[in-house]
Amino acid sequence: MNQLKSLPARDKAATRITRNSKLFKTIINAILERKGENIISLDLRKIPEAISDFFIVCEATTNTQVKAIADAVQDDVKAVLNELPFKSEGYDHAKWILVDFVNVIVHVMQPETRRFYKLEDMWSDAPLAEHTDPQTPKKS
Repeated sequence: MNQLKSLPARDKAATRITRNSKLFKTIINAILERKGENIISLDLRKIPEAISDFFIVCEATTNTQVKAIADAVQDDVKAVLNELPFKSEGYDHAKWILVDFVNVIVHVMQPETRRFYKLEDMWSDAPLAEHTDPQTPKKS
């Protein structure tokens, strides 16, 4: 019998981040520059079951824009921090692209997909902040 290969380790506790971290700000700026809409972040740091410190969720109206935002996030993080995502997926259909930087997971979604999956409701115990300007998140 063949032995199963284990998945690469994810050590989210290694570097805890905040909304002021360079990674977080770089991601928000990349989304804003590509005209991402309804941008929110969910602070998952106090939720023991969470696989990440933050989720950043935004919308784009077309497959092309979803891909452009996801690409910009990856390109900008690479340029500014010299980091690549742990994983990205969803490029085939581009209704929802997930870009996983371990401590921050970015969800770029089309509006109907976002309404269907309701990540904000699923993680409603996490503090939420809206991002309309890179310098001023609005907490709710």
